[in-house]
Amino acid sequence: MIIELITANQDLLVTVGLFSALVFVLSLASLPWLVAQIPDDYFAQQKRHPQHKTKRFPGLWLLVAVIKNTLGGLLLFAGFIMLFLPGQGILTMVAGLMMMNYPGKYALERRIALSPSIFSKLNWLRHKANKPPLQR
Repeated sequence: MIIELITANQDLLVTVGLFSALVFVLSLASLPWLVAQIPDDYFAQQKRHPQHKTKRFPGLWLLVAVIKNTLGGLLLFAGFIMLFLPGQGILTMVAGLMMMNYPGKYALERRIALSPSIFSKLNWLRHKANKPPLQR
């Protein structure tokens, strides 16, 4: 029964496997650049200050927020599926969570980033990119 199911969905499994490999390679390739783009004082504040860009172009901000949250939700769902199929499920779910807007997101980001093992790795990547270390 399982062999028949795999045989019937072989093209789908190959597609999901290739997509998973692509996401993995892209995430590894983009991680150093993304970490270098974080402002050095991003995690220094207890609370995130509101962005003033949202007031200037509210329609554009809303469109970007909808697209970003939709893509984040799709990544979260795909990551969940990858927990049971071949793929980088946890990594994809974390990427989806970081893209989405939800209450407590900054506190979660800050708690994860300021943990000693993660913080040292982030600053190591920033050092490689000739950027100043992150502030606490």
